Amino acid sequence: MNAKPIGPIPADFAEQAVLHVAGQGAADWAAAGTPLYLYDMAAVSARIARFRAAMPKRVALHYAIKANPFPPLIAAIAQQVDGIDVASAGEMDKALAAMPAAAISFAGPGKRDAELEAAIRAGVTLNLESEGEADRALAIGARLGVAPRLAVRVNPDFELRGSGMKMGGRASPFGIDAARVPGLVRRLIAAGADWRGFHIYAGSQALSAEAVIETQAATIGLAARLAEEAGALPPLVNLGGGFGIPYFPGDVPLDVKAVGSALAGELDRLDTHYAIELGRWLVGEAGIYLARVVDRKESQGETFLVVDGGLNHHLAATGNFGTVVRRNYPVAVAHRMQDPVEEVVSVVGPLCTPLDRLADRVALPRAEVGDLIAIFASGAYGASASPQAFLGHPPVREVLAGV
Repeated sequence: MNAKPIGPIPADFAEQAVLHVAGQGAADWAAAGTPLYLYDMAAVSARIARFRAAMPKRVALHYAIKANPFPPLIAAIAQQVDGIDVASAGEMDKALAAMPAAAISFAGPGKRDAELEAAIRAGVTLNLESEGEADRALAIGARLGVAPRLAVRVNPDFELRGSGMKMGGRASPFGIDAARVPGLVRRLIAAGADWRGFHIYAGSQALSAEAVIETQAATIGLAARLAEEAGALPPLVNLGGGFGIPYFPGDVPLDVKAVGSALAGELDRLDTHYAIELGRWLVGEAGIYLARVVDRKESQGETFLVVDGGLNHHLAATGNFGTVVRRNYPVAVAHRMQDPVEEVVSVVGPLCTPLDRLADRVALPRAEVGDLIAIFASGAYGASASPQAFLGHPPVREVLAGV
């Protein structure tokens, strides 16, 4: 049977014969129970250092915790970044436990009045998604006697080419159409709000440096034009993120040095502070999903490794989280990382649905019942983005290593 290709194992782990994280073997980490997500904080810290080295010093780094809201991970990352971006009151509470309110911003459409009030009381910046949300925030601020910290999320008239999710260049529930932004900014300032600037996010999961460079230049140009039309200098321009990671066969890492070099030449077009918010790029390749083989079975010439977790814990790896064509994440037998291929297998979970397939017809060394299967590039949009209550299986464990 022909095997299907798998994505590249992240460089932090690719050369190992037996999978180790923070000096401890996968079997030791898994001894307290599987399945589990294992996050390597050393790998995250290395990413943050890589960002700092590549980007101009005037560009702040924010962590978008929707990528991974595991509280110990947030606490560790908060010590190394300049801000945290959240997308719900629940995420805001987690961020407030780790970082001062002034360094937190809250985006997302459909914020309820209670969420707006909680953010305004705490001093969190609200990234406004509509004029209606602006009206409600101003009214709440007036009732509380507090000048709300308000930024305007702009729906840009361009998109990030080649991005996995396009967030601009079209009608959108996210942000306010660029043409209407200057008038809103003037109204916010006139109403006494603490206007905090622009949030402009054009797309995510891009691996092309050329596309990211092009989008960042367009974003700064748009921010400069809006500032001129509004007659007010934004205190901060959040350039969004969009940095992708390799998941699938043929994917190559984003050239962040090229991105940073090009960005340095654009920043003087607007005399303000800048930030880039990253989630997946910081944590995605630092995470591993470990599941244990509970059965081997043959069916009509195919071999299946049945493991103790699947779609309920790792929806993205099964191809059911925004993927049009199902492709294989990087996968390995944890104690045989460099061993020769011996068989073609599909790795499936315990759920009674054919969608529960973590790896489809991949070539691996032979794995027996009790062995650990490692799914790499699993640090973002894993546990929190999966239907853990589906079919009543136990929840997944999460462990932060290297702290």
